[in-house]
Amino acid sequence: MGDVLAGNHAVWEFDADSDSVLIRFARGMRTPRLWNALGERRIPLEALSGVTVGAATAGVGRRETVVLRAVPRPGADPLMDAAAGQLKEACDPYRLVLPGDRADQAAAFAAALRERLGPEGDGTPAERFLVAVPQPPLLLKAYDARVGFDGSAVTFHWSRTGASSAKWRAGDQRFALAALAGVEWVSPDRPGGGYLRLLPRDPAESPSAPDHDLAAAVFGVGYGAVHESLPFAAAVLAALRERAPVGSVPRARTSGERLRHLSELHSTGLLTDAEYETLRARFTAGA
Repeated sequence: MGDVLAGNHAVWEFDADSDSVLIRFARGMRTPRLWNALGERRIPLEALSGVTVGAATAGVGRRETVVLRAVPRPGADPLMDAAAGQLKEACDPYRLVLPGDRADQAAAFAAALRERLGPEGDGTPAERFLVAVPQPPLLLKAYDARVGFDGSAVTFHWSRTGASSAKWRAGDQRFALAALAGVEWVSPDRPGGGYLRLLPRDPAESPSAPDHDLAAAVFGVGYGAVHESLPFAAAVLAALRERAPVGSVPRARTSGERLRHLSELHSTGLLTDAEYETLRARFTAGA
């Protein structure tokens, strides 16, 4: 093993033998909840494009600090790809804050990494994910749905109280990975809330608003928190990246299942004749 650097809520260890950095996140009330969920991560040096060291802006009455940050290559880490730059600075798992009196140690640690990375680093996109996907929750609780992922398909079970009438009428959804091209995660910390949306391989039309999109789950206060929804999105993204290209793509649900559900809703009066005919035509066309 190699150099060890302890900072606020995390310890970084440079393992020269395996050319990697092991990041262990401390558990505690002050530790970002995402870091608590991650536990620890091993970052291969080939997943990094560089490393920086700089002084953090000190507020009034606060002591000076220094910030060490590793820069991941695009496409190397499913967590960061799913986050797409939306993480708050304090939650960035590639950022380590240390007391100002450890600036020399931080500089030495960064120099050791740069020596292995080379003067330019590798900023080209990685052809595959190089960092292991974090363990996602078995079930993600969003505002309008419970979202499950079993490694082969993503399911949406709509909430009676949170789901829109459009989602409730359409019924629960199941999307096989073979039918998907990607996943879009919008942070719940964003003003107005966020969402998780599955991106189909062959979109038939422009996506609806998330609260009406049958391939999306909406976040809200207490629902879809970053430490739960981001690892979930990363796990789906990693599984998609690992899949081999397929020649034919099955639909998320069979037309027969959808049509039977529509017929039940229509017969009980939950769908008007016009709504029934519109949805029936859409699902028949997508069969």
